[in-house]
Amino acid sequence: MADHDAASILTLDIERKGDMVVVRCHGRLVSEVSRNFHGRICQLIPEYKRIVLDLCDLTNMDSMGLGTLARLYVTAKSKGCSLELAHLGKQIRELLGMTHMLGVFTVLGEKGVTLGF
Repeated sequence: MADHDAASILTLDIERKGDMVVVRCHGRLVSEVSRNFHGRICQLIPEYKRIVLDLCDLTNMDSMGLGTLARLYVTAKSKGCSLELAHLGKQIRELLGMTHMLGVFTVLGEKGVTLGF
């Protein structure tokens, strides 16, 4: 898949704030983009103690996306970094709940509620 096609599936807005970074995800976290997403987030781990993935505009996630979140969680934790999720939509929350992953992550806010970070 071309980078342009992958970019149309998932885009990231990265906002750095001191030792924290907020990554706003827009689109779909699916197999076609999981590897690139993992690489982009892993690049942030050595520099930041806290990474918040804002999933408000994430419309879909498949099993590869779920696996990518799990891998990122383990990588971050092993490097002394906190990986948190914010603004889970219904489909994402249900997927994390069905797979018993919801309790693994610190989840901040609800979709449509501004946290002010």
